[in-house]
Amino acid sequence: MLRYDLHCHSTRSDGLCAPAEVVLRAARRGVDVLALTDHDELAGLPEAIDAARDAGIALVPGSELSVSWEDLTLHVVALAFDPGDSALAGGIDSIRSGRSSRARRIGDSLAAAGIPGAYEGALGYVTSERLVSRTHFARYLVDAGYVGDVKDVFKRYLVPGKPGYVEHEWATLAQAIAWIHGAGGVAVLAHPGRYRVDARGLRRLLADFRDAGGDAIEVLSASHSPAQSAEFATLARLHGLAASTGSDWHGPGESWLDLGDLPPLPAGVEPVWSRWS
Repeated sequence: MLRYDLHCHSTRSDGLCAPAEVVLRAARRGVDVLALTDHDELAGLPEAIDAARDAGIALVPGSELSVSWEDLTLHVVALAFDPGDSALAGGIDSIRSGRSSRARRIGDSLAAAGIPGAYEGALGYVTSERLVSRTHFARYLVDAGYVGDVKDVFKRYLVPGKPGYVEHEWATLAQAIAWIHGAGGVAVLAHPGRYRVDARGLRRLLADFRDAGGDAIEVLSASHSPAQSAEFATLARLHGLAASTGSDWHGPGESWLDLGDLPPLPAGVEPVWSRWS
């Protein structure tokens, strides 16, 4: 049985390792099929593809797109698309262009909460001049001593109702999925267990995602407990969606789950890779 890991990040967005290093680590850890899914970014794919060829594993083109739904920010993972598709690349560029203005507003919000210089501090952790993310702010807040670890940052800051959170309009579900499908790819709702919705809201989200043309949800994720993974396997079947798996790995010492650590998908679900092979 092949081992898949279809969600991870490199220094091209907010990961700690270069694309080739991510691929080599995955290969050493027994991953057979890897997707590099940097946030709103495609720039790491050529390096990752070359490294995968040398390492003898399969590299699936990927990206994690930022999407607005109701009052939430969602992430939709694009998989197995044509990286040269101009419409998808243009859509991703349009999403990414909003990140710089959002980052400055995050800095202003943290300053108002008594944390000056957070924007400049976050820039010190940026590994790609094209992207400043909440993770870069989180690393700064940890190293500056405001919180103990990155996980704690997202309990006390940067999320709705907390200092550092700013509203921002990303792409719509319909836009993101249309770009992905136009490039021949598959659209996956990332880590559904992370979104702050009740049971009724989750059902509405999955229905809207399916009706917009979404293909799959991440059943196995570092963000999910075993009970949640079982729940999402059931929900995938009920909504006619395939199931995906991804560690959401960002780097050694930061991600509690390493590349390739997830178990096989539960029995009875349709693997997402069946929709591109």
